[in-house]
Amino acid sequence: MSVWDSIVGQESTVELLKHIVASQESDRDAMTQSWLFCGPPGSGRSNLAQAFAAALISPDHGLSSEPSRQTREVLAGTHPDVTYLTTDKVTIGIKEVRELIMTSEQMPSIAPWRVIVIEDVDRMLERTTNVLLKEIEEPSVHTVWILCAPSAQDVLPTIRSRTRIINLAVPSNGAVSDFLQQSLGVDQHQAARAARLAQGHIGIAKLYASQPQVVKDRDALVVGLLEMKKASDAVCLAGQIVDRAKEQATVDAEAQIGRKEAEFRRVNGLGADEKVPRQLLGAYRQIANKDELRRRIRRRSQDVIDRDLNTLASVYRDVCVIQNGAEEQVGIVNLENRAAITELSLMLNRQAAVARIEQIGLARRRIEGNGAQLLDLEALLCSLLVP
Repeated sequence: MSVWDSIVGQESTVELLKHIVASQESDRDAMTQSWLFCGPPGSGRSNLAQAFAAALISPDHGLSSEPSRQTREVLAGTHPDVTYLTTDKVTIGIKEVRELIMTSEQMPSIAPWRVIVIEDVDRMLERTTNVLLKEIEEPSVHTVWILCAPSAQDVLPTIRSRTRIINLAVPSNGAVSDFLQQSLGVDQHQAARAARLAQGHIGIAKLYASQPQVVKDRDALVVGLLEMKKASDAVCLAGQIVDRAKEQATVDAEAQIGRKEAEFRRVNGLGADEKVPRQLLGAYRQIANKDELRRRIRRRSQDVIDRDLNTLASVYRDVCVIQNGAEEQVGIVNLENRAAITELSLMLNRQAAVARIEQIGLARRRIEGNGAQLLDLEALLCSLLVP
């Protein structure tokens, strides 16, 4: 399987990048060195950036059905000439960007290019972006920058104007379903349902297809919303959302720390039960310090709540679809709850349904801004009660 085969629903973009990678050998000077990959969450922009990096680095341009050593290293994040900047913080710091710039000035060690990928460049504050600006405008002759963001509008104009923008489409349900069947081996019905519920978000679709409990939690959330009658119901549902998010975030954060500890031991030649030498103990303990764990749990719980907010919004999206007679054209996300959603569509007018989607968006922005999760969710769900 070539490096491009994991990219879902972006056929025209993949063909464009394949052509660029192939032609840069004969005309290296024409190669664009600053890129901005834009696509909504779950569209696969980070995967596309990784595939593009692998294609630039690998002698076979990532096309071989048997991936080269260079391709495997890029995909594993271990290639010395490919650097990734990702963060689970609210913003990307100046110090991290300055370190990247220093790296970008170094000659590649074994590959034709040094490739630097920055995920979520929209999390940079303006002063941080200004530090990066000169390097994006005039990259070192051997460096390719790949920036990723939800949309070009989420990035400062000074960066937009100095990059070549690649806009990704939202993958179709059919494309996501096919991908799930091929990559996870799930049956057609399970893959189709996961793709429908994920609404084009590849990562969430994989989650739904591989973890039945997450789908059950989603089903319970939709039923809880549709059955809300009074403020006490809304308060209880908000508490359930926060508790479930913290529980899942804790499990995920501890698992991630466990993987980092295992990698630390592997890199330093230590067995799973072997005592960590004194000179390495400080670095080892830093992996799982309380502040780091707390930060990871907070960030991960926000991700889980954001997914729940998308689920809530999908109910009112379905209401709007039914009210406008567009079910045949665009389909219903929550097919299992169609009867209750149809009933809700008769209780709300079109303006009220749209207003509820806007309320969910407002709650998302408040929570992303480190607002009080429980209070914000309580206020939101109370506002969604039908008079």
